[in-house]
This record gives sequence, C-alpha cells and structure tokens, in this order.
Amino acid sequence: MGKSMPFPTRRIVDFVIGGTQKGGTTALDAYLREHPEICMAQKNAAFFSGAHPEFSAAGKKEVHFFDNEDYFCNGKPDYSKYHRRFNPEEAHKVLGETTPIYMYWNDSPRRIWEYNPKMKIIILLRDPIERAYSHWNMERIKNADKLSFWDAIKNEKERCREALPLQHRVYSYISRGLYTEQLHRLWKYFPKDRVLCLKSEHLKEGLDETLGSICEFLQVSKFKCVVSKNAHLLPYESSMTEKERDYLSRIFEPEIEKLEKELNWNCSEWLLARRGPAT
Repeated sequence: MGKSMPFPTRRIVDFVIGGTQKGGTTALDAYLREHPEICMAQKNAAFFSGAHPEFSAAGKKEVHFFDNEDYFCNGKPDYSKYHRRFNPEEAHKVLGETTPIYMYWNDSPRRIWEYNPKMKIIILLRDPIERAYSHWNMERIKNADKLSFWDAIKNEKERCREALPLQHRVYSYISRGLYTEQLHRLWKYFPKDRVLCLKSEHLKEGLDETLGSICEFLQVSKFKCVVSKNAHLLPYESSMTEKERDYLSRIFEPEIEKLEKELNWNCSEWLLARRGPAT
C-alpha cells in the first residue's frame, strides 16, 4: 500500500458513478475499489448522521453530497465536507465516488459542474421495467413502501407530489427510468465525451471489456485480474405480474426507443424481455 496523506487542496474529485439506482452501481463501486490507481470515497455513514434516511441507508458507499439540499441552501457549499470522504494515497491517479441519485436529482448536474467542470460521469442503465420492480422491492424490504407494486406504480405521480418542489427519493419507480430526460440534463453541463453510458448487464456479460472501457475513460491502467461479483442482491417475494409488466411496457417502450436513438444502442433485449417472466 502507498502512503496515505491528507486531502490536498489541489486535488479534486475526478469522477462520479452517477446512476442509475438499481443499475449495478454497487458492483461497479466494488470493482473500482480494487484498482490500485483509483481512490474511492471512504465507506462511512457517520458523515450523514441525522440527515435524510437514504443517506445513511445507502450501504455506506454513497456520498450524497450534490443531492443534499442542506449543503446548498446558503449558496456555495463547504466542499471540505465532501473531501473528508477521501483519503488518497500517492499511487492514486484519480478520485471517485458513487451516488446513483445524481443522475435523477434535478440540481445535481449543475452543482457537480460548479464543483468540477471537467468531472467525468459514469452512468449504468438497466432495463427500466426491471429497474422499477427492483427499486420497489428494495423499498419493500426496507419497509419504506407498504403498497403493492401495482398500487405503487399506478399512484406514483400523486404520491411523489408530497416531495415537491424536489423529486421523491422513494416512490420514483417510473420517473427514475425516464433516462433520456436525465441524460439531457447531464449533457447540458458536460460534453458527451465526459459522460460514459453503459448497459448494466454488461457488468455480467462482457465484464473485462466493460471494465476496460471504464479504465480507458478514467485514463488508468487496465485491471490485471478481475473476479466477478454479485453485489447487493435482494430476495424477491414474487415475480412481476403480467398486468404490471404490460402497464410499464406501454410507458417505457417509447422511452427505450428514444434512448436507442440518443445513444446509438440496440435495446431490443429490453423490449423483448417485457414479454417474458420477471426475475
């Protein structure tokens, strides 16, 4: 191990894994922590004691700086609070952190740009239908949502109004899957070559190639050896019903088609998956 040092004022955070929630960000964070040239934020929920429950319930890896309204209510925030989450060593070439809500939170892209206009942003995108169900399942397990998935998605707009003028951190099952709007918000502040968009499933299928593209993006050496990880897997009480899947398919199919055009992707597997059983 290299020698640790206090966070130098000349060093700022170089990249964030900014989304999407339930898209594989926990696994990617775990992979990058093993890279000798990457310093990821320290896992320490104590930084956010007394803050919004999501901040301390996020597996401790998530920093939640640029979506924390308390930090920005009086103008320029105290970035020293952010920097305390990092303990870089001499061998570390880049510093990064993982907070999936940054992609979804309206003001986060502007705040990130004001902090570091050269920030690099990694986005993992998952089939939004499966993502929504996984999101709800997580909130069910945490006892944060007592409604059935059907009732939750049918009443999402009404339930999310309680958080206005902000976004809802819990009940946003559908709205978090409207990716193109969120990407446009990022691209407003960051050129596309600073926003790396990847499919979540590529962390399982084609792991070496995916991590290689991330290393190239971050300008660090490639991993020498990678062992596949299954991180943050939660049990499912039951599968998504055909009625629920069909309802979400009608909402998300136009969104998926827009995303294909924006990213020059082929998302046919997402469109076909809606006709099969949920997992």
